[in-house]
Amino acid sequence: MRAPLAAARPDPQVARWIVRELAQARPRAPSLIITIWGDAIAPHGGAVMLPGFFRLLAAFGINERQGRTSVFRLSREGWLAGRRIGRRSLYRLTVDGARRFEQAYRRIYAPPVERWDDTWELVAATGLPTRRKQALRDVLAWEGYGVFAPGVYARPAQSAGTLPATATAAAGADARLLAVRAHDDPSLGGASLASTIPRAWDLTAIATDYRRFLRRFGGVIERFRTAPEEAHDPEQCFLVRTLLIHAYRRVLLRDPRLPGELLPLDWPGTAAFALCRDFYRLTQRSAEQYLSAVLEGPRGSLPPATAWFYDRFGGLETSSTALR
Repeated sequence: MRAPLAAARPDPQVARWIVRELAQARPRAPSLIITIWGDAIAPHGGAVMLPGFFRLLAAFGINERQGRTSVFRLSREGWLAGRRIGRRSLYRLTVDGARRFEQAYRRIYAPPVERWDDTWELVAATGLPTRRKQALRDVLAWEGYGVFAPGVYARPAQSAGTLPATATAAAGADARLLAVRAHDDPSLGGASLASTIPRAWDLTAIATDYRRFLRRFGGVIERFRTAPEEAHDPEQCFLVRTLLIHAYRRVLLRDPRLPGELLPLDWPGTAAFALCRDFYRLTQRSAEQYLSAVLEGPRGSLPPATAWFYDRFGGLETSSTALR
């Protein structure tokens, strides 16, 4: 039995913003499904009946045919697996799909790096054929490494940092990857690793995208801030949250998430994180209520969110009144 929705009235200004946003920058169906599954469904067990899921998509202007085609495509790519339950279909994350979601969304909801001990992690690879060199570069870029010299990749050391197994696979079993930890030593007279950052990452382009993101969502989110929480329409909360996270992840997953001391003082990524964190906390209960009303899991009602869901953005227990 699905939970009934609260009787809050939709905000006309927010409704106009949603219509305008979807008209100007409607997300592609497969990409949006990835966002919804990772942001909203994975915390509730990762499995839903398709009829309710298509209802979610319809609010974004994606019809059932487009949704079904995209779900089948994601199944072929190994993200999802389906089975029949009576006359309906249930789709869930595969083991590999869940792993890939966890890898990406762990970064999306993690707070910015505030403390760093000046240690760098370096990976060196030489003599690789072009195809494997590009594959290794892509894998390491996903893990936050920049290209510091031909065949040399580096990132500020992470507390649990190890050379990703995917890097070895990308380079090939017969490749020799040198992985070391290092510190800058000014006494040697060479350029510091920190001075190479502008060549290793295009921070200017990433900053531009963050500022565009802040302009795009700042006004509509301020509208939610100025209204009492009980006045938030659950469907609007879910729609805006989804569009917000969809846009945020597209910028953030290109961001190496450097420690603050390596970034410009006016780095807009910090404000983008705060915007997402505040809106997530502000609309958490209403958005979750909408999901419970629309979606069904394998046993009927959507299961409650898992404990790790509440660790997002540094913790979701903060009350909305603390954000005013």
